[in-house]
Amino acid sequence: MVPGWFPDTVTPDLGRAVHYTLLWGLEGVVLRTVGGPGDRVPHVNVAQVRRRLAEADLPALALDPGLFEGSTAHRAVWMNDLAALEEVAVFGRQVSCSLVLTGALAVDALDVDRSAEALREAGRIAARNGLHLAVRNVAGTGCATGEALAGLLGAAAHPAVGAAWSPADALEAGGDPAAGLDALLATPGRVRLVVVRDGRREGGGWENRTPGEGEVGWAHQLGALHAAGFDGPLALEVRGTPRAKAGLAEATALVKLVRGTRRRG
Repeated sequence: MVPGWFPDTVTPDLGRAVHYTLLWGLEGVVLRTVGGPGDRVPHVNVAQVRRRLAEADLPALALDPGLFEGSTAHRAVWMNDLAALEEVAVFGRQVSCSLVLTGALAVDALDVDRSAEALREAGRIAARNGLHLAVRNVAGTGCATGEALAGLLGAAAHPAVGAAWSPADALEAGGDPAAGLDALLATPGRVRLVVVRDGRREGGGWENRTPGEGEVGWAHQLGALHAAGFDGPLALEVRGTPRAKAGLAEATALVKLVRGTRRRG
């Protein structure tokens, strides 16, 4: 397992992001917003990205260009997202990254058949371009839990389409992170990336916590993933404030959890 993070949860400035990555003991980055607030991959300065990552010997663990985050009802939008995969593939080759995060086309509700059809076509395009897709579950959408995500991926049934599993999003939505992970692990190799954050449900709301100090059950999550042979990215999303201080604490906690899992394994 490779501990990394979404640097834009603290700063979109790549120089500062690389500095924090090395300082905090993380091993890679997920590229999403790089440069200014509106600079979303792949529409960023690729030469600068390549240079900064090469200088620090840091890999791009995944790309998050914001695809398929709407609804299947907005056909023109997700058809444009399908077309955009070709451009994402070019960028991915330039930064030596083949894993692309996507939404589940479930911003309002999940239409399994239609979402699966769109993601299956995305899988065909991805495979043709040497990409692997990882669909994320997100609290507040129609695909919030691991069970819902597993059902969607089962319906899509394409080997290039896997999961970006976020147990905290499942918990925030009222799901059981352990049961959700079990559903995803029922198909070997389905989990491609794991989003790391923690928290607890409090008075009908959500309160952020440092990984390992909330209700997600990170020791169990990482133990089960390790036992299943998962060796992919663990991508920290910093939610605490102030962001830089919280990032140090959350990254330190993640690295400690990973080391503990490796020792037990």
